[in-house]
Amino acid sequence: MTVLLDEPSIAQRILDHIDQRTTDVCLESWREPVAHYRSENRFQAELTQVFRKTPTPFCPSAALPKVGSFVARDAAMTPILAVRGGDGTVRAFRNACRHRGAQVACGQGREKAFVCPYHGWTYGLDGALRHVPHDYGFPGLDRQTHGLVPVAATEHGGMVWVSQDIEMDLASVRAVPDLLTPDLQLVSVNTTETRANWKISADGFLEGYHIYPTHRETFYPVQFDNLNVVEYFGRNSRVTFPYRNIQKLRDVEPARRRVSGTLTHVYHLFPNVMIATFPLRTIMVVLEPVSVGVTNTVTYTMAAADILASDKSGVERDTGFVDAGAREDRAVVESIQAGLASGANTVFEFGRFEGANAHLHRNLRAVLGVAA
Repeated sequence: MTVLLDEPSIAQRILDHIDQRTTDVCLESWREPVAHYRSENRFQAELTQVFRKTPTPFCPSAALPKVGSFVARDAAMTPILAVRGGDGTVRAFRNACRHRGAQVACGQGREKAFVCPYHGWTYGLDGALRHVPHDYGFPGLDRQTHGLVPVAATEHGGMVWVSQDIEMDLASVRAVPDLLTPDLQLVSVNTTETRANWKISADGFLEGYHIYPTHRETFYPVQFDNLNVVEYFGRNSRVTFPYRNIQKLRDVEPARRRVSGTLTHVYHLFPNVMIATFPLRTIMVVLEPVSVGVTNTVTYTMAAADILASDKSGVERDTGFVDAGAREDRAVVESIQAGLASGANTVFEFGRFEGANAHLHRNLRAVLGVAA
């Protein structure tokens, strides 16, 4: 599927599932070798062949609202700096001074220029080397070739995309719908270490089969257990988690049904980014691999300007509720990672309810060029 369902169509599919006690299923189950979650060789191949050669969302555009706004963090274990230049264009660079390699920025903020904390070499927002203290000590230094090293970057759909080791595949980027609207403002950025392989973390976002057992006191009273709509677009997917209040749409003429406030969409942008929509806010989650068994979960929380002005406390309540569910997911994910050492399983069995999981693993294999 390349075109996602519109609001009336997705509402009808959900109501039909409720009536029939069904959910979306894929054609067949999927068996993923447990070794793919433990192998150092597989992990290194994912970093070099997938993460560094695939255009991936780095941060929301809302994180770079003004000239000089920047975000500096590791992506695929590579220090990357993204900044909005004086011309309004977002650029990305390898975050390393061209003198002795110190990182020139950390975290997020706003700067007029980037000054290396070690010896003071200074770079403009365009990455150009602007100043070298005591430059007589570097005879023959060509400043034109000693700017920050760029990586391919573009903006699309409210996100900044980065491609580290190859040119940007603009066609694959533009195939993604506009997911983050221009009215969104950044509320917070949080990074949490999860002691699990990044794919185990990703798997947890992509199915609702676990809603009742894992989220009995949080999500389950609001949502349904094992009732999802699953769609695919390219290597990406959208998994829809309906709320119980979607029943109110039964009284609305089908063509006029609007789903805002009645469901959560989780968009998986291959390989490691999730966009999740909630009634009062939207989050962008980046699963950054640190090692074969450790992942940094970087969460950008955004809300529309009018909602922040009128219901900031509601945004905070929404955040607290979702964070509670995320803690439950993290506990299970880390339990799975610990359980890998038991040797009980040689494969994970993904059932027909878990088609988006199979879609992720199938595409990983395809990009890596391996059969199993």
